[in-house]
Amino acid sequence: LEKMSDEQLKKILSYVIKLGHTSVVEHANFTFAVSGVSRALTHQLVRHRIASYSQQSQRYVSLDKPTYITPPSIEKNERMKKAYDETMRKIWDEYNKLLNLGIPAEDARYVLPNATTSNIIITMNARALLNFFELRCCLHAQWEIRRLANKMLSEVKRVAPTIFKNAGPPCKTKKICPENKKDCPLYPKK
Repeated sequence: LEKMSDEQLKKILSYVIKLGHTSVVEHANFTFAVSGVSRALTHQLVRHRIASYSQQSQRYVSLDKPTYITPPSIEKNERMKKAYDETMRKIWDEYNKLLNLGIPAEDARYVLPNATTSNIIITMNARALLNFFELRCCLHAQWEIRRLANKMLSEVKRVAPTIFKNAGPPCKTKKICPENKKDCPLYPKK
């Protein structure tokens, strides 16, 4: 390998990946620092088992001020947005009451919603990322994790274009929808 040019190595790597022999890319690891995402997203994220995660603690990090994610479907409805924000304010008021009553943060946090923002460090090998992008860049994936997956894909394509050149959801990479859903905007079920 040392005697091969970068172009030769890229060509071989592309060929091996095209054949589906992706075990060779398990040696390449990528680490992402992700901030300001919901706990709902991080719960979906940790389902991808071949990865390492370090998530912000709700026990040791102060959560006395409300920080939460608002879904676009709520954001675009003024009446619902107002009700949602009011609900969040009430939740944080109750959380702070519990803390002020001496309830430990590790117990008081039970009242906090999935919308609570969090930060997480993610490390995945390239093979696990290829699978992650196939599942989570799909239009059927939940909006927040799909947005994160697309940002991550953009980053890895920049630093490892040979590995991730054809990464993404099957509708874009293989022109099929394995979800077999009627509502797929690209490849509807017939």
